[in-house]
Amino acid sequence: MTTLRNNLLRLGTTMAAAVGLSLGAGTAFATPAGPGVSGTIIAQTTVGGKDYVLRQITVPPGQSTGWHYHDGILYGLVQHGTLSHFDSDCDSDGVYGAGSTLTEPSGANHVHIGRNLGKTDVVLDVLYVLPHGAPLSQDAPNPGCDFE
Repeated sequence: MTTLRNNLLRLGTTMAAAVGLSLGAGTAFATPAGPGVSGTIIAQTTVGGKDYVLRQITVPPGQSTGWHYHDGILYGLVQHGTLSHFDSDCDSDGVYGAGSTLTEPSGANHVHIGRNLGKTDVVLDVLYVLPHGAPLSQDAPNPGCDFE
């Protein structure tokens, strides 16, 4: 688990070194989060019209990210806890425990929600690869599922 996190952080650090990124927490690209979800930007840069944002996200027990989609691809690593991920058909498209990685495709046709159905925080390290200036996520209405 530590090795995977270090590799993800190393990727962010390598990107930073390659393009002169300033490191540190920030609030750029902030979008409304679902209830109880918090996030801290670790690093960010722009290269070739794409924004690369490395962020750590915490989802408390019983909470979710809210329904949303992204304008770019996301790569995630579960640091702690278990993330239950659902698509717009209300079906589980994955359950990710500590050390697991996940990829979220881009576009409004990929609405999804991440839920913490466990008893401990879910902590994710996420690399966003977005069109320059795009928000981290776009809020979406519940597609008709009996959960939020």
